[in-house]
Amino acid sequence: MQNVLKSVGIKLFLIFFISILFFVLTVGLTSYSISKGVIQKKVADASEQTIVQAGSKLDLLFGVYEDLSMQVLLDEDMKKTLADMDSINKGSYDYLQLRQKVGDKLNVYSYSNKTIKSINLLRSTGEPIASSGGSISGGNMAEQDWFKKIVENNGKATWLETRTKGFGDNSNNGSASFGIGRVLKNTTTNSVSAILLIEINLDSIGKELGQIQIGDGGSTIMVSPEQKIVYSDDRTQIAGDAGLGIAKEALGDTRGHLQNAKGDTLLAYYKSTKTGWYLIGAIPVAALVKDAKVIFSMTWVMAFIAMIIAVVIGYFIARMIGRPLITLRNLMKEGEQGNLTVRMKVATQDEIGQLSISFNQMMEKITALVQQTNLSAQEVLATASELSDASKKTATSAKEIAVATEEIAGGASSLAVESERGNELTHNIAVQMKSVVEANVVMGTAASDVQKSSEQGITYMSELIGKTNATESMTRSMVEKVDNLKESTRSIRKILEVLGNMTKQTNILSLNATIEAARAGAAGKGFMVVADEIRKLADQSRQSIEIVGQITEKIQKEIDETVNVLSQAYPIFQEQILSVKEADSIFKQVQTHMGGFIHQLSEVTESISQLESSQLVLTDAMSNVSAVAQQSSATSEEVASLSSEQLSISSGLVRLSDKLEELSSTLQASLSKFQV
Repeated sequence: MQNVLKSVGIKLFLIFFISILFFVLTVGLTSYSISKGVIQKKVADASEQTIVQAGSKLDLLFGVYEDLSMQVLLDEDMKKTLADMDSINKGSYDYLQLRQKVGDKLNVYSYSNKTIKSINLLRSTGEPIASSGGSISGGNMAEQDWFKKIVENNGKATWLETRTKGFGDNSNNGSASFGIGRVLKNTTTNSVSAILLIEINLDSIGKELGQIQIGDGGSTIMVSPEQKIVYSDDRTQIAGDAGLGIAKEALGDTRGHLQNAKGDTLLAYYKSTKTGWYLIGAIPVAALVKDAKVIFSMTWVMAFIAMIIAVVIGYFIARMIGRPLITLRNLMKEGEQGNLTVRMKVATQDEIGQLSISFNQMMEKITALVQQTNLSAQEVLATASELSDASKKTATSAKEIAVATEEIAGGASSLAVESERGNELTHNIAVQMKSVVEANVVMGTAASDVQKSSEQGITYMSELIGKTNATESMTRSMVEKVDNLKESTRSIRKILEVLGNMTKQTNILSLNATIEAARAGAAGKGFMVVADEIRKLADQSRQSIEIVGQITEKIQKEIDETVNVLSQAYPIFQEQILSVKEADSIFKQVQTHMGGFIHQLSEVTESISQLESSQLVLTDAMSNVSAVAQQSSATSEEVASLSSEQLSISSGLVRLSDKLEELSSTLQASLSKFQV
């Protein structure tokens, strides 16, 4: 089963779906991020301005308290009274009067500002001198941290951080308060005359900060540089750690805004120029960007809508592009299986329609090519069958020629043997003729031996008659064999004519095969090579047949000459036989008629002379017959060799024909798989 993700339609659908969803989410989330940053920056700037304004108001308030402490510090009457109190006994009435006077002074200052909780004067040892609005107590004040801090500043206004139960170890004088202290010195002796402590109600800060709107969920606190809470709406957090989530060094020397380590809270701060405390407005980032969340929510809504639109668009695009491609793929698979009748319906004029048109044209051309190749294969198969039949006939004829040639060679060999025997016989006859001549000479010189010579002559003539008869039989047999050899050469010439015609036909067939292979183009190159090899074999066969024809014609000529010689020699043999018979009759007559011996002897001598001449002619003829027979035997062997070569070539031609027929059958079987 095909993987769905590899489909072009699914790929296009995913591309449209992912692209639209990506761009919508990118634009929406980018807008949300930018809006969030802009809102956060604007709120941070606005919060910073608010905190700065509130801090400035608090600095004015703190300035009032510093001015009040400065008034007490510069009050000459207060200084004189304190100096007088140091010079008299503490238990005296005057001391009490001076103390009352100092208390009245402090009440004046205390009543001038309702936010002041109390004003206390302490000695450098921590012992109370006078107070207004409530005194502090709780052991030795000199051991208190705030006391030591005032002393260390040596007359400089010292702001004391908020305490939930006031100053002193056992203070129960009401709500939380913070304070300011100074060292009062004697201008004459520059010694510490008293320690001033002004306790201020924490609500004074709350009144100034109550009008501040720092945002939904926001809060305003005041912390010391050590991030201890000086002021907070939640009184339980007073003097505790602010938990801002930032380092102490992160807060600057004047003003600014930053986020905590978690990034969930925006901090706008202002450092008081009077107290050094930080007024901090803390706003949750979520509350700042809650309006921007509308953009975030709308982004997801639009992403969902865009996703639906992308699904619809992707579906139609996948249907418009993917379906025609799937149809074309299925048609191509059918064409791959051999069905060349498939065609694509052209419904549009776009690239897919043009692809369909090109596919149909390609299938039509492939169909035409297969049809033409099929016809060519059928023609080549028919030609191969004809060529195979012709090759088989050629091979059969070559076998017959080889057999006939072998018979000719055997006959020529027999002729040569018989010629050798005839030659030997004629040689023997020549020897006997010499003996007869010598006998005649002897008979002429020794008549007394006539009887004996006649008897010997009769014996010799009897043998000569037998040998002459045998020679006659051999000559007659030689004539018959030469006639048979002549007929065989005629048969060879007829067979050579058939082979020549077959060679011409083979050459014509190879030429036709070459033409058809050229028409077939690239598909017929293999047939063209086979046709060329067949043409070469036909040329070789033609050349071999011509050589065999020339040799056969030469053999025919030699055989005709041999026949002529034998025809001339045969009457001589007849005459020889007659002469021998006459000689035999003469010898008998000599034997019976010794009286006419001399007369008959001269006739015999004359006849023997003629016989000797004829014997010489016969000897020459037999020598020529022997030479011709040997040459005929050699020629026959050469013809047999050529016939064997022709038979081998014919066998190769048959194999090539069978191979061509097999290739043609294979091509036709391959083409039969296509449906056209």
